[in-house]
Amino acid sequence: MLIRIRKASDCTPAEIAQIAPKDMILNRRRFMQAAATATGIALMPAFPMDAEAAIKIENVKKTKWGADEKVTSLKGVSSYNNFYEFGTGKEDPAQNAHTLKPDPWSVEVSGFANKTGKFALEDLIKDNQLEERIYRMRCVEAWSMVIPWVGVPLASIIKKLEPTSQAKYVAFQTLQDPKQMPGESTGILDWPYVEGLRMDEAMNELAILAVGVHGEVLPNQNGAPIRLVTPWKYGFKGIKSIVKIHFTDQQPKNTWNETAANEYGFYANVNPEVPHPRWSQAKERRLSGEGGLAALFAPQIETKMFNGYTEEVGALYAGMDLRRNF
Repeated sequence: MLIRIRKASDCTPAEIAQIAPKDMILNRRRFMQAAATATGIALMPAFPMDAEAAIKIENVKKTKWGADEKVTSLKGVSSYNNFYEFGTGKEDPAQNAHTLKPDPWSVEVSGFANKTGKFALEDLIKDNQLEERIYRMRCVEAWSMVIPWVGVPLASIIKKLEPTSQAKYVAFQTLQDPKQMPGESTGILDWPYVEGLRMDEAMNELAILAVGVHGEVLPNQNGAPIRLVTPWKYGFKGIKSIVKIHFTDQQPKNTWNETAANEYGFYANVNPEVPHPRWSQAKERRLSGEGGLAALFAPQIETKMFNGYTEEVGALYAGMDLRRNF
């Protein structure tokens, strides 16, 4: 494993104090070094201007996905997003997510599967080649990004856990800890955040569990240390900071559908023909860099069915009424 650490002489004590607390940097490195040992990945820590020390992920397999796309900058991806556990504003997660401690991390697996119990994250993803998938991501608020995720196919994790024939759905749950996630102290949502997929959706080649973005370990505000990515669905389906995976024979709850069923369906497929009750979904603003006010002036483009991934996922919904099952 190749680890290159910036020398202390390269930055002043004041810079180090502003960048990240010492225990945060050391803990984050220790966790990812353990994951690297388990997966055979070489990591290279670096010190960005953000509140947390970034950790570069090396030896990532490049894939066909999004090779010709113009990606949204790391600053854009990590400073303009939704993560209500840290606040309802788009900039809140970047400002507040430093309280999350993604080291150590474990995921509890339960339900109709042969392999259940609590798995350390590095054990859950080991034996999988990390891949870069550049996906178009569409938010229900009519803005979008192109994000280079680093992760593993969800299907490979599911196969490893050996679900039984009774498993028809996969449910996910986010960490619930108001000390780490201060937004959970509010009643704005019914915590913890939960999501779910039909089994065939979860097994689709597009679905991944991401552990990095832009070649770096996931920033806290983007769902560290592990999150779901399903690019043909609206962004609220991409549950973050996952601590539980449950195999069930019943359609599981998902937070936004429970909160506002007339606005957010279980499937959450990108469908420009089904407007949100408060705005159209026919067009979107593609963000390339900055968020904030810049997002208001980003050029509008036509929204595509399934976010442009009809070839990969269209067959999953053949014969379904996609207005009723939105």
